[in-house]
Amino acid sequence: MLLEVCVDSYSSAMAAVRGGADRLELCSALAVGGLSPWRTLLAQIRKDTDIPIRCLIRPRPGDFLYTEDELDLLSSQILDLHRQGATGFVLGALKAGGELDKKAMRRMIGATGGAPVTLHRAFDVARNQEDAYLDAVNLGLDAVLTSGGAADCMAGSDAIGRLLSLRGEHNGPDILVGAGVTAENILALRRRYPTLRSFHLSAKAAQPSKMRYRREGVPMGLPGFDEWSSYYASEQLVREAKAALTAPLEE
Repeated sequence: MLLEVCVDSYSSAMAAVRGGADRLELCSALAVGGLSPWRTLLAQIRKDTDIPIRCLIRPRPGDFLYTEDELDLLSSQILDLHRQGATGFVLGALKAGGELDKKAMRRMIGATGGAPVTLHRAFDVARNQEDAYLDAVNLGLDAVLTSGGAADCMAGSDAIGRLLSLRGEHNGPDILVGAGVTAENILALRRRYPTLRSFHLSAKAAQPSKMRYRREGVPMGLPGFDEWSSYYASEQLVREAKAALTAPLEE
């Protein structure tokens, strides 16, 4: 059984570790879906924990159709983060028509030095998830992070079941369930699919800013984004998710 927590700060990483996470996915800018993390953040976390850390490899928000320059950057980031202590990577690329870009994937995989690779949620916006899963099998990937091609894991639960069947038929990559994961739906999905063993969540909780002076009307980022709150992984939410993952299923 595996509980992976997605974090973009030292504070979140330490909360996830204390809460019982088995692995971290490290990124930056989680508010825009996550981008490649800073090597200095990885180094800071590495000083205080030896937990497995897979680094997200993504150069910008938006789609997963990458230029040659972007692939150069991503390959360099993989090499740099691996030297800094990353134990695996989370990556993906699509062609313009929505198929998995196996050439781009092989290029990035080649930079990992054989470290395990998760296919990120580019999978969920691919044209056909079953075809993309078979591509992941052929690429030798370790895991596929997925909501079942839906807005959240419960909405995609039927598709998750089909992917579990493919995993069994092909001895393929692990199905790592993400998007909207909570302790409650971990239990619900485990009861429905007893062979499901891996979940991914950010366990975010808002923390209000301690700023007393607040100038309004000068946005610094995304429209509508609350700049007087920060979001960090909650140790308690991680602990609850881990309990749901390890709880015995009722006969």
